[in-house]
This record gives sequence, C-alpha cells and structure tokens, in this order.
Amino acid sequence: MTESAVQIAKVALVGDRSPNVVSHTRVPLLLDALAARERLVLDAYWIPSEDAEAEGAVRGFDAVWVVPGSPYRSEAGVLAAIRTAREEGIPFLGTCGGFQHALLEFARGACGLTRVAHAENDPDAEDFLIEPLACSLAGHEDVVLVEPGSLAHSVLGTERTVERYSCQYGPSRHLDTLRAHGLRFSGRDEAGQVRIAELPGHPFFLATLFQPELYGDGSRPHPAVRGLARAAVEHAARRAGQPA
Repeated sequence: MTESAVQIAKVALVGDRSPNVVSHTRVPLLLDALAARERLVLDAYWIPSEDAEAEGAVRGFDAVWVVPGSPYRSEAGVLAAIRTAREEGIPFLGTCGGFQHALLEFARGACGLTRVAHAENDPDAEDFLIEPLACSLAGHEDVVLVEPGSLAHSVLGTERTVERYSCQYGPSRHLDTLRAHGLRFSGRDEAGQVRIAELPGHPFFLATLFQPELYGDGSRPHPAVRGLARAAVEHAARRAGQPA
C-alpha cells in the first residue's frame, strides 16, 4: 500500500457481549486507539456465540478474536469459530475464555480427544482439559515468562511481563498430547503453569489466559491486540491483492 493508504480489516469479535464484562467495554476504546495511534483500522462485528454456530459464520473475516466472558451461551459456536480460523489460516486471538476454548478446540479437532471437556461448561464430565485453578486468578496480576523465538515473544517484545487475569479455570491434563500435535506453549507463570499458547505455521494464532483488554486504561492497546490488528490488516491486503 502507499504511505497514505489505509487498509481496513474486517474482524469478528466472538462472544456474548455484555456491559457487565469490563473487557467488552474496553474493546471500542482499543479499536479507536489502534486507528488513531497505529493507523490499524478494524471494522469489528460482534458475533454472539449462538450465531457462530452457523456454517462459515466467521469465514470472510480478516481476523477472529474470541473475547472473554465465559461461560459462553454456545460452546459449540465458539469452537466452530476457532476451528474455522485455525483450519483456514485466519488470524486468531483468544483471551481468557478464548484461550481455554482454543485449547479445547485443538484437543478435539486436531488431537482426536473428543471426550475432553471444560469444567465450567460440563462439570460432570469424566475428562477435563480445562479445570478449576487451585488458586483462582480472578482479579490478580502475575508474571508471565515468554519463550524466545516464539510468536508471543515477537509480539510482546519481552521475555518477562506482568499481566492481569480474571479467570478461575486453566489447562490441566493432555498438554503433552496437544504439544505433540503442534501446539506450542510459549508462556508460563513462574510456577510453570501454561499462560500462552500458539500454533506455529499459522499466519497468526495466539491465545492468552490473561486479559490484554485490561492493560492500562485502554488508550494504549496491549501488544497482543496490536499484533492481531497488524495480522488482520496484512490478511486484508492479501485478499485485496495489495502489498501489506
């Protein structure tokens, strides 16, 4: 693109929008800041989890962002949106509940672990991939150690960061199986618990258990959000046959 041109990217915000979820109220501020500060213009559409069940609901978007706010009204819809992004190379960001469901989709769709469950969605299941955290992270800040050479490291620009959480569930079993099928766990807390996941070989597939939406006061988007926006704009430029 020329220096003066601005590429607009179409982004699906998958989740059940609510004024009571702080991260949801932050999203419009983040979109405005991306446009004003970074010249990254995102045309965002909220897609309720139930609507995401429709075949190809997020196909044609330049990015998919599964936002916090679980339990979602439709687990199936959220998983369908993630699967489309994963399989069709659409830039993806999953935060908090989006992180949890990205792991759940990968376990079922890529690893064949069809019976694994999220304890928040199915508390009577026999095999939990996502289970209650021994120490809830709701409302906490904690250190995340980022692996050098990872997408997360490239996006965050650091090997150590302090992030904000609002979650009570995290990954437990089967992580070795997910890793063996190609998922990379590129960020952990100081106790070694997984906090970031990514998919090498995908144009941009990043999931964080922390909430980048809660970074600062919303006037300066978190690097993970900027990373998704850049990937979306590049995707839009490729679709339009323009140089990014």
